[in-house]
Amino acid sequence: MAAPMQISLEEIISMLLQRVESLSASDENSKTKQNIINRVLYKKGILTDDDILESVKDEYRMLKELGVIQAEPDDAMYKTITDGILQWIKGDVDGIKQSMADYEKKLQEYAREEAAKKPKIEVAGANILNQLDAAAGKKGGKLII
Repeated sequence: MAAPMQISLEEIISMLLQRVESLSASDENSKTKQNIINRVLYKKGILTDDDILESVKDEYRMLKELGVIQAEPDDAMYKTITDGILQWIKGDVDGIKQSMADYEKKLQEYAREEAAKKPKIEVAGANILNQLDAAAGKKGGKLII
């Protein structure tokens, strides 16, 4: 009977990380190929703006029917999604950069709004606490609010 093989946790993690990196590279390779094919089809007139819009609608309809999403997006959202896809297919670098900048602004705005909603904790300096204690006429204990 063969002795059981021992593998360290570090070796297992290393093997898993290598596999994830391999899958990530494969995914990027597939995306690049698909982008190239879509650009060729678009330039040849086989793939149109309306085709993209209808495909986006079909995708979200299927997701709703499968129960992955609760409701389909409105027409404005479909247009936004379609415009993003078309920018990529058309190779509109300036448009993509602008969309990324707009998205970054929205994220920063959202982060500011969320930060404003959080309660603030303020710490008074020792001299302020001493003044409050003196005003309250307390001797000994410190006032903590």
